[in-house]
Amino acid sequence: MNKKPFYISTTIPYVNGDPHLGHALEYIETDAVARYQRLLGEDVFFLTGTDENSLKNVQAAEKAGKSTAEFVEEKAAEFEKFKENLNISWDDFIHTREDRHFAGAQKLWQMCEDDIYKKEYKGLYCVGCEVFYKEDELENGKCPDHEVEPEVVEEENYFFEITKYKEELKEILEQDKVQVYPQFRKNEALQFIENLEDFSISRSEERAHGWGVPVPGDESQIMYVWFDALSNYINALDFGGGGEDYQKYWVQKNRENREVTHMLGKGVVRFHLVYWLGMLLSADISLPTEEFVHGYITLEGKKMSKSLGNVLNPHDAVEDYGVDPLRFYMLGAISPFEDGDFSEERFNEFYNAHLANGVGNLTSRVLSMVEKYEDSKVPETEDTYEMFDVDSFWEMYDKHMGNYQFDMAVKTINELVKKCDVEISEEKPWEMVKEGEDVSGFLYQLVETLRHVAIALLPIIPETAEKILNKLDMKVEDLGNLEQEKQWGKIKAGSNISKGEPLFPRL
Repeated sequence: MNKKPFYISTTIPYVNGDPHLGHALEYIETDAVARYQRLLGEDVFFLTGTDENSLKNVQAAEKAGKSTAEFVEEKAAEFEKFKENLNISWDDFIHTREDRHFAGAQKLWQMCEDDIYKKEYKGLYCVGCEVFYKEDELENGKCPDHEVEPEVVEEENYFFEITKYKEELKEILEQDKVQVYPQFRKNEALQFIENLEDFSISRSEERAHGWGVPVPGDESQIMYVWFDALSNYINALDFGGGGEDYQKYWVQKNRENREVTHMLGKGVVRFHLVYWLGMLLSADISLPTEEFVHGYITLEGKKMSKSLGNVLNPHDAVEDYGVDPLRFYMLGAISPFEDGDFSEERFNEFYNAHLANGVGNLTSRVLSMVEKYEDSKVPETEDTYEMFDVDSFWEMYDKHMGNYQFDMAVKTINELVKKCDVEISEEKPWEMVKEGEDVSGFLYQLVETLRHVAIALLPIIPETAEKILNKLDMKVEDLGNLEQEKQWGKIKAGSNISKGEPLFPRL
């Protein structure tokens, strides 16, 4: 059977500093979607990378006393560590200093040339956001995100005539031609479109310090970082060279249900839901089909800030807590749509309640009983009835994962785990054994339900899910697609169970 292409991307972070927990959230969420889609049997292409052409990168390098090239390479490497440290399953990592990115960004510029013009401009520019602000968008005269006064910039630049696409952009969003999750982010974009103005898409070579993608045919100008950065989504697929991956994963020609998904933070809504769509309309390139927008993460109730010294590095968090506990918290305890908080106290509570006393405890209880009463083998049973209603479980799980409601998907798993624990406490199989009753049918129910829990955990905490499956004498590489694995009764009677070490010791 031909697998259906599914394309998904994170945004590409600036490399003017080390990664923080907010970056980790987006990577973990995107990874959960990518793993879930692979589980469904889709042909997934998962892209991430780093934005290396920004003026703020140049300034950070100068401050560090390093060349820009050396500095961005060093910081980009910290994001590349996510693959191993956060167990992120990306297929490609693009650096926007690569030739393939320069080629694609310049090609896109040329395809948009009918809507590009040059003019003198004066405006309020925040280097932190790499964006011009109107006065009424500032808070007390400062950038709302970085809380600094923007610079007054005056020069001749190229502009993109996005106002030409105002009505088309409104229609695309209003009619959900590009589906936005959650809906209120779509309304923010529509509000921005109401007051839409053409925007500057280049900087003088001097102000850009000669760093970035040169404007085709005019080396006195460097592309505005957002114009070049957004094109990474197609450049990684060899848009510049007209490659096969671009046709396969982005164009998806003759496919009724194209799936091209962007995952992004709330701070870059205007760029992805307005500017990027306008650029694609101008170049006559297919649009993404879905855009998921997450909130920010606070630390102990406070906004993370380098000046306050309260930025939590994800690599340190993994060292302290472990990769799967961190993933489980980020997906299960943080709202996918609103801002969420990370605190050590809340983390410990969530971990103990749902990993130590939940998944870990259930795995240990079930396998201990099989070891004790069935000689470590999955018992035979003729009873095809399943007491835990896994069909309803999967219906809810699929619904939540399909709508990016990661916290609800985790809650659904936790509820099934609790249901099993309650049933064990009520049935008391240890007493049934003393009375000479046969518990093999009941234990089969528990072992098979544990298999379903492990499958559902594969996109959430993949390492632990694989450990549970291994304890059940199963291998991830032997699994079918999710539709096949949802079937009841797939665990083979007589399989050797190994209890092993506890999965999650209490904190």
